[in-house]
Amino acid sequence: MSQLQRIAIAPSQLQQGQILLTKEQQHYLARVLRLREGDRFIAMDGKGKSWLAQLVGEEAQVLEPLLVETELPISITLMVALPKGNGFDEVVRCSTELGVACIAPILSDRTLLHPSPQKLERWRRIAAEAAEQSERSFVPIILEPVAFNTGLSLVIGHSSFANSQQYICVARGEFPHLKDCLQHKGQMTNDIGQEKIVIATGPEGGWTTQEIENAIASGFQPVSLGRRILRAVTAPVVALSLITAACEV
Repeated sequence: MSQLQRIAIAPSQLQQGQILLTKEQQHYLARVLRLREGDRFIAMDGKGKSWLAQLVGEEAQVLEPLLVETELPISITLMVALPKGNGFDEVVRCSTELGVACIAPILSDRTLLHPSPQKLERWRRIAAEAAEQSERSFVPIILEPVAFNTGLSLVIGHSSFANSQQYICVARGEFPHLKDCLQHKGQMTNDIGQEKIVIATGPEGGWTTQEIENAIASGFQPVSLGRRILRAVTAPVVALSLITAACEV
């Protein structure tokens, strides 16, 4: 089963045991994946459901629902300051592979990139592709970019983040290592089906002092990711790797 190719579909494409494939999906299955009539693949709706399907003409026949257990036992929201260039593409791809549930792009005081709406669609497409590749059940939610203080307000005021662990990664300063904070919490290996973590990583040049103070005032704990200064696209990968290791290993 693990050798079967995967594609993400919209829930509305599933109708009466049939999957109505778009022209792009038909091309992808036939020309890119080289699937032929009768070949099987896995369809996932990005919301936790997957099916074993068989290619029949321009549609696909659902053979059986699948139980896919590749998701983390915790929900991670990554607040990440937008890096320059196309670096955010890689952040989205790697974060999706590592199991993030939600990505909140942040416009910090030192952010150089102000993305277009087309960028947001591109990031969502990359997340869907990465979820297919890493055999996830869910495609991460990617929010519209907002200013850092707006993002903090959303976390504080939204009920879905109630009782969440909240961390801000700071490159310089005498702050505890994220790994030690996770172990200190002592909840990462218990029954944590509802456990939520919000973690923020900064831009090139790091967060400003005011941004760090605002985060602390909002309930975020400042943490270190180690002694070295990490690139803006590396820090999210390190932070998520530490969290996934703490709850999966």
